Amino acid sequence: MRFILSIGLVASCMLYGMDTQTLNIIQTYRTKGIQATQAMLENYLTQKDFWLGVLQDKDTDYGYYENADFLFVSDKSIPDLTLYAIKDGHLEKIKQTTALVGSGKGNKRIEGDLTTPIGVYDITQRLSGLNQYYGPMAFATSYPNIYDKAQKKTGYGIWIHGFPLDGNREELNTKGCIAIENHVLNEYDKLIRNKKTLLITYENTLKTATKDELATILSDLYQWRDAWIKNDLNDYLAFYSDDFVRYDGMKIKSFRDYKKRVFDKKEQKTILFSGINISPYPNEAGKNLFKISFSQDYSAYKNNQPTYTSNSKKELYVELNNNKMSILTEK
Repeated sequence: MRFILSIGLVASCMLYGMDTQTLNIIQTYRTKGIQATQAMLENYLTQKDFWLGVLQDKDTDYGYYENADFLFVSDKSIPDLTLYAIKDGHLEKIKQTTALVGSGKGNKRIEGDLTTPIGVYDITQRLSGLNQYYGPMAFATSYPNIYDKAQKKTGYGIWIHGFPLDGNREELNTKGCIAIENHVLNEYDKLIRNKKTLLITYENTLKTATKDELATILSDLYQWRDAWIKNDLNDYLAFYSDDFVRYDGMKIKSFRDYKKRVFDKKEQKTILFSGINISPYPNEAGKNLFKISFSQDYSAYKNNQPTYTSNSKKELYVELNNNKMSILTEK
């Protein structure tokens, strides 16, 4: 009877265009139940081929985005600023315009060096009521991010803003911000207000992301999560660089000791990731760096009793080395 049902199911799936993978999932659910099916689906998330399939028709030069609406990209060497809309994994170019940036070359290092930073930043706030020097309004960025802080970089107040309202444009640079024409800034303000927006800044050359790199990172991200859920300390720590520094300054040795104490509790865990964004991270060292951010729902249990729950935004800065993700810093 089961054989007849299986043949019938295969015939139905072929009729409706289902592939072998889909057939396996349905058969597992039918014969072994929801828990076995969930385990199968979780395993797919750790496989690079699965993510290559997800990415095959996406625009990925500037990364992979599940939780972003707009992306600014600025080349300091021109200098310019381009705005893209992100829709279902595709980038729609809104406008490219000339810009002014800080007079300093290379990456920003210390407060007052008049240099526009190189990296990836969130647009965190819309600012109004400013000194007329900054134009009609400004978008604040997340500089310094946790990777900048781990590199001991200082400074603050890096904005995308306009030109002086009094028309005085004698200065052809900024104090480290990105300045664009006021009418363009106002156009952008109408588009991105209250929308999730990021900024990528670089100088001369940006190493764009490949689908293969992004698929490696996504599958490794879920392998890292899998080791975390299973309390497999060795596999979990294998995803961390020897140069790792946590957001609060904790270095790799102390971090390993801390995680050993946590994993030794043998708690059961449920860890869900959503809204994953991955951006190639420009840097002067020429390293293959990426910024990863996502929402994390975390629950831990002991003897079926909850011991800890959290809902937070996670941020990882990773280097891709020998086709493996290596975490440099996290929050």
